[in-house]
Amino acid sequence: MASTEVRGLGHSVERKEDARFIRGRGNYVDDVVLPGMLHMELLRSPYAHARIKSIDTAAASALPGVVAVVTGELMAQHNLAWMPTLSGDTQAVLATDKVRFQGQEVAAVIAEDPYVAKDALELIEVDYEPLQPVTTPQQSLAEGAPLIRDDKEGQADNHVYHWEAGDKDATDKAFAEADKVVELDTFYPRCHPSPLECCGCVADVNPATGKATIYMTSQAPHAHRTLFAIVAGLPEQNIRIISPDIGGGFGNKVPIYPGYVIATAASLLIGRPVKWIEDRTGNLISTGFARDYHMHGELAIKGGKFTALRVKMLSDQGAFYADAQPTKFRAGLFHIVTGSYDIPAAHVETDGAYTNKAPGGVAYRCSFRVTEASYLIERLVQTAAYELGVDPAELRKDNFIKPEQFPYLSATGFEYDSGDYDAAMDLCLAKLGYAELRAEQAKARAEGRLLGIGLASFTEVVGAGPRHTYDIAGLAMFDSAELRIHPTGKAILKLGVKSQGQGHETTFAQIVAEELGIPPEDVEVQEGDTDNTPYGLGTYASRSTPTAGAATAVISRKLRAKAKAIAAHLLECSEDDLEWNAPRFTVKGAPDRGVSIQDTAFAAYTNLPDGMEAGLEGVTYYDPPNMTFPFGTYAVVVEIDRGTGAWKPLRVVAVDDCGVRINPMIVEGQIHGGLTEGYAIAAMELIDFDEDGNCIGSNFMDYLIPTAWETPHFELGETVTPSPHHPIGAKGVGESATVGSPAAYVNAIVDALAHAGVRNLEMPVTPDKVWAALNEVGLAE
Repeated sequence: MASTEVRGLGHSVERKEDARFIRGRGNYVDDVVLPGMLHMELLRSPYAHARIKSIDTAAASALPGVVAVVTGELMAQHNLAWMPTLSGDTQAVLATDKVRFQGQEVAAVIAEDPYVAKDALELIEVDYEPLQPVTTPQQSLAEGAPLIRDDKEGQADNHVYHWEAGDKDATDKAFAEADKVVELDTFYPRCHPSPLECCGCVADVNPATGKATIYMTSQAPHAHRTLFAIVAGLPEQNIRIISPDIGGGFGNKVPIYPGYVIATAASLLIGRPVKWIEDRTGNLISTGFARDYHMHGELAIKGGKFTALRVKMLSDQGAFYADAQPTKFRAGLFHIVTGSYDIPAAHVETDGAYTNKAPGGVAYRCSFRVTEASYLIERLVQTAAYELGVDPAELRKDNFIKPEQFPYLSATGFEYDSGDYDAAMDLCLAKLGYAELRAEQAKARAEGRLLGIGLASFTEVVGAGPRHTYDIAGLAMFDSAELRIHPTGKAILKLGVKSQGQGHETTFAQIVAEELGIPPEDVEVQEGDTDNTPYGLGTYASRSTPTAGAATAVISRKLRAKAKAIAAHLLECSEDDLEWNAPRFTVKGAPDRGVSIQDTAFAAYTNLPDGMEAGLEGVTYYDPPNMTFPFGTYAVVVEIDRGTGAWKPLRVVAVDDCGVRINPMIVEGQIHGGLTEGYAIAAMELIDFDEDGNCIGSNFMDYLIPTAWETPHFELGETVTPSPHHPIGAKGVGESATVGSPAAYVNAIVDALAHAGVRNLEMPVTPDKVWAALNEVGLAE
């Protein structure tokens, strides 16, 4: 029986979805089995750059159980050899002229059995003419570099984009007047979201009706439906995308991948359902990576104050420009690089280059490249502290944006909604025992021990739209909520976003509970079916709560207003005489005289005021007036073994301010996950390439991810600064730990070595790198 206690915002309600997940009753794409279903496997290129001279599919086609072998030439006959990317580029579905990265899709086998399809791949003979690979953006832009995108008319070099933000003249003037200029070159290497569930789909195009039902690992099913209609030429009303339970996304399941398109085309041509389930190597080697930013930063300082920031960034886009970024911002929201600091002038200059690597820079636990920006400014500020000989915490506090300055317009054009950065820093330092640790650090150094303390203060920008500024592939970044309250007072909430483990079924039900007094157990949350949910742009870049959460609150309040009119009718009084005390409307001054929200719901279908339309349901599309700006401060303490270079986190303190917290338990779980990923990126995760373009990191033997054994213990703290424009004051959480913690870890390691002059280390910071740095300055044992 449902609890009569209403538990809205601020309650750690147990996750409703876990009841099925922990019993193994989740429903994932690979669980979908349809009558007559075929299986698809993809042949991938062993070369990073090679011209295709010929493809012989005869032996594969003759294998018993093989239904079809698909090549780029066949796809081209149906105008499906190329597809648009989310960034407005084009990407090969199956290679026709040449392959441009190792792992690129070359051919597909459709068979009665997945094992037969795998066997048939080995029978396909491809004659490749190897070409010189380009594995860094610096090589790519060098004079005489091989042209990667010779398929693009008018493309004479490997340059993808140039984009700027800020005021160059004001920045140059401030640098000319500075007392001190601090510089830093750093690289945020390529890593991979590596969700537990790889990508996949089951495409079922009914030859009788022309209706395409596609079960897909999609973080944005409505947007994918629109793009499928554009790519495949099918009427959008004939396409239904169903995104069932998703085993993690982290941005990896935002792009459209060739496997989706090929399976759909094959189902359309063959007239039977086709399933494609990606293997781990395919996922790591070909799907949306993250990071890969080469960054140069300069910080102008005068009288101890930051006066200007100058940044140049070069991004490695891979073979196709397939970033999932807002259209107007070629480098995502990287221009949040001014961070938490009151910097009067800034100029950010960004460029992108094609290379012979997999495409698709995604928002991996961050909002459109915010992590890279946060990492640069925090590493730069830490370096400034060392060069100025001041305490890193005090330098930050002296240059924070102050609470009375909000709303604050940054030098690169963001309007920060609210914040109290000093409070988050103070709480973090207090929990850490910062002053005592600095004394302990000095004592440890005298004993020959290397103890480091690292800090990182960050400001994120999440919740894209507003629609007038933010779109992806032309689709405005609003979001939606449809709420229906049944006569018995139970409710169904349908959303345009899509959970991949964030707990939407619980937290969004709690918003309804807060606004309408309906217990969360009585609110069913539905997502992921484009035929059954309102149009939305999906879940990524921590936008669900800032957009769909707001939409849920707005539609709940609209229905509450109608319910109030019904309550007045039932109580035979004026609406002005009523007040809301969840879950009841009561007459002012007579609290015993009232009706519950359930009473009004029943009356909405049985006893309405004259002239009122029946029912208690509605839909709203929420266009946020601004982004939201969560923030926080992280502190990490590490000790380094001088004999091996191995470093071990001793303390990790994380203070986050994500505005009003809907479900504290779920928020803490998100932060724990992000802190783990942040540690992994700092310590071990790396997608690298050799000089031939071979991907090093195509399996979990080479691409290391942390287990419970390596993961540090986390100490959490919180401050609450509500967003003034969000209906419930929430700002969103989901990537903050990954935004802040990598810089904190590296700053801690550098801090341990800073007294010996070591200022920079590249991630992942492995023991061999640390030992080499120790050896260089004579600290190694």
